[in-house]
Amino acid sequence: LMQLQLQRLVHRTSQQLTSLSTALQLLKRSATYSLIAVICAAYLVQMVVPSLQTQLMLPSFEYLKLTNEWYRLFTVALTHGGLLHLGFNMYSLMVLGNPLEEAFGKNKLFIVFFTSLLTGSLASSYFASVYSYSVGASGAVFGLFGALAIVGKRIGADIRSIVVIIGINFFIGFAMGGVDWRAHLGGLIGGVVAARLVMAKR
Repeated sequence: LMQLQLQRLVHRTSQQLTSLSTALQLLKRSATYSLIAVICAAYLVQMVVPSLQTQLMLPSFEYLKLTNEWYRLFTVALTHGGLLHLGFNMYSLMVLGNPLEEAFGKNKLFIVFFTSLLTGSLASSYFASVYSYSVGASGAVFGLFGALAIVGKRIGADIRSIVVIIGINFFIGFAMGGVDWRAHLGGLIGGVVAARLVMAKR
């Protein structure tokens, strides 16, 4: 009986190690899943150390100029206002990121994502009131929406559904209140510009 239990334990451990190895290989190959993993891991760390969020979220442009904490333009993507916010953004990142990664490749997807994140953060912080803060990766996600529209247009696909989805998301942002539509708009513009640039270099 003891030997049978040991065999089962070894077999289970082997399966877990194989699954872990497969997951690590997936993260290594995929920019999309790497981004999701990093953002989700950062959220878990902030659940354990809540004070960390205040060091990562995005303040106003005036605050950035006074403190020179420009890294916040990027670290804001590691912060979220709850599990629902995180889940929506990560699902959108997965749905949008995978086809774009197939179209652009890993490195160019990173370029589109971080360009969108930067332009979204700049728009958000520039128009923010002095004592306000923003959280989330929504600017980058809207940039991927814009990039997908550019790719669809290039290949002759009907992009009306993408435009409708973008419009609906903007409408929801205005209707709900408390949503940083400036970050969404800035990210969308950044995504469109970045997508055009990376496609021109192919």
